[in-house]
Amino acid sequence: MADVEGIPFSAEEEEQLWTEIDTCVSSPCDDHESIDDALRTWLELTARLRDRLPGSHEDSIICAQMLIDSRIFQQNKDYVRTQLIHSLLQEDDAASLHAITSLLLLDGHYDEAIFPRMIEEACFPRLVDLIAARQGDEDPRLHRFLLQLMYEMSRVERLRSEELVLVDDDFIHSLFGIIEGVSDDVNDPYHYPTIRVLLVMNEQYMLASTEPVEGPDGTQVPLTNRIVKCLSLHGPSFRTFGENIILLLNRETETSLQLLILKLLYLLFTTKATYEYFYTNDLRVLLDVIIRNLMDLPDERISLRHTYLRVLYPLLAHTQLSHPPHYKQDEILKVLKILRGSLNAHFAPADDTTVRLVDRVAKVKWLEAGNMDGASEVARKFLGISLSPTQYASSISVGDVAGVMEKPGVQTPSRNAGIGIRDEDTSSPTRDEMSKTVKTKKPLPVVPKHRHGIPFKDLANKPATNGEVKKVPPKAPPPRRRGKMKAAEPPPIETITETPPEH
Repeated sequence: MADVEGIPFSAEEEEQLWTEIDTCVSSPCDDHESIDDALRTWLELTARLRDRLPGSHEDSIICAQMLIDSRIFQQNKDYVRTQLIHSLLQEDDAASLHAITSLLLLDGHYDEAIFPRMIEEACFPRLVDLIAARQGDEDPRLHRFLLQLMYEMSRVERLRSEELVLVDDDFIHSLFGIIEGVSDDVNDPYHYPTIRVLLVMNEQYMLASTEPVEGPDGTQVPLTNRIVKCLSLHGPSFRTFGENIILLLNRETETSLQLLILKLLYLLFTTKATYEYFYTNDLRVLLDVIIRNLMDLPDERISLRHTYLRVLYPLLAHTQLSHPPHYKQDEILKVLKILRGSLNAHFAPADDTTVRLVDRVAKVKWLEAGNMDGASEVARKFLGISLSPTQYASSISVGDVAGVMEKPGVQTPSRNAGIGIRDEDTSSPTRDEMSKTVKTKKPLPVVPKHRHGIPFKDLANKPATNGEVKKVPPKAPPPRRRGKMKAAEPPPIETITETPPEH
């Protein structure tokens, strides 16, 4: 198919294109041959519309949505998906590839089952080749969609080792280079998809590290994590990536993406060559984020809290934060004490893993030295933890961190949601409901103890005489009327005899 990029067309021609696309997806298709003809026509027309708005994905997404909503797709999903996957594997034209990736991404948004199927059809090696070949394109829209498609595929399905070995150092360096190339614009659309690909590739490497691969000499060797390798050798050249993942962790609410970031941070803080990859100020921001999230996570997100604690220990023990002046020392100890579950009614009793992880963080040397007498046991007593050395000894492995997973799209709830943040499903109370609530919760005025006369309780217990009805005074004075009060004459003054108190 000829590339029509850069050829302008009039409004009438554009309207005619949209009409033809609508006719194409609305035509009845009774066999595979007619479906193939309709798909080829759709692909050709969508490719022609691609350049109507340079830099925009809008037209491609609209065309993809039209096909997904059509009877052709709804009644022949399996066949249409097969044809689109085969087209991705064979097509080289940029405009056609853009249309195909748009439809696969949109289809995967509705049904993630398409992504494992793409991996089975060997789409991952194809995407690696396309991303590497298309990086220098003047129009980066296709490249961004290819990155996004790789991320969506890799986050829902574990890749095979023979697929991961196809990713070489140059491929990883090029992704880091993209982030550095747009470092002046944090809102650049290249930032997010590229960072996410690097994060999900790191998770794939962590999962693969539990299963060694066969080396050239036939021996079993661990698969090289090329993300950590690149930052170990060239970290100072790729600082923008580090700044961005801390910024992303600070504002991200999707649990799965938080875990992806924490898994990479754990490796960087436990690999000696990357102890000081981050700037000190960025590490302080990261510590603030971790403290906030540890306090904000509800009890049901215990696995995410464990991961934060697993990252917190090497962050405090191995990075620049281990050097004086120590940042937020008192706040860290207070948080650890609260996480122990003994001081705050809002926190459930800590589980054994939390106790072990909290104690491990408390054993960081400069946290222990920050206590009054500097003894190592002070931190443990301060935290209310009493464990044997075999219990608080580190048993954390890469497998423990890599194994923490969450379904994509799940949002992390907030402990403070009921205090200052309203859930989306919770409707706002009306003004009348608020008024009733305030009136209901308003406490009644307290009846003062009587210094004069006979107490109410004696009157209440006094037996009634003949013909006398026992009167029990109210327990509280009547509420004050709102509005203007009429002027009333003062009651006559009664003389009350009072016995002076004895001194």
